[in-house]
Amino acid sequence: MSYQPYPSGGAYQPYSAGSGQLGQRPEQPTSVRNAVWLMYGGAALSAISAILVLALSSAIRTAEGKALVNARKQNGTPLTAAEIHSVENVTIAVLVVVLLIGVGLWVWMAWANGRGRNWARIMSSVLFGLNTIYLVLSVSRAGLSVIFIGLSWLLGLGAIILLWRRESAPYFQARRSL
Repeated sequence: MSYQPYPSGGAYQPYSAGSGQLGQRPEQPTSVRNAVWLMYGGAALSAISAILVLALSSAIRTAEGKALVNARKQNGTPLTAAEIHSVENVTIAVLVVVLLIGVGLWVWMAWANGRGRNWARIMSSVLFGLNTIYLVLSVSRAGLSVIFIGLSWLLGLGAIILLWRRESAPYFQARRSL
């Protein structure tokens, strides 16, 4: 008995959209390439932020310790020095971990979008929306952190605009059909 090992139906298209050659990947448009570079810039900015948190950890601890003491004085329940120290350390650790997760997300989205994954373009948009909410909530604070949050938001805005440009769409659609 003889059979075709890989039968093809009418929906099978051996050529990628617009390439004219079997199995050839479509060329990455400049808009996607620039968006990927902006995302790598966001990763670098998050890494710099994590390094700054570690470098400025004593100033952060001091400010937080004073805020905790003042808040507890108003409530009438004093905190011990050990409790204040623990909260300060946890705050620094959480900030660094969140920033390192941010580095990972920026790099992952850059990698996936650079390969034309449509889900990554959508997920990048969702993450940008969350970053926008974070920026709005952070505006009331003054200081260096707001500058870094704003710069990160601008990098994300640029990347999202480039990913959703008209010339980017065929690259993501062609990757779907491969």
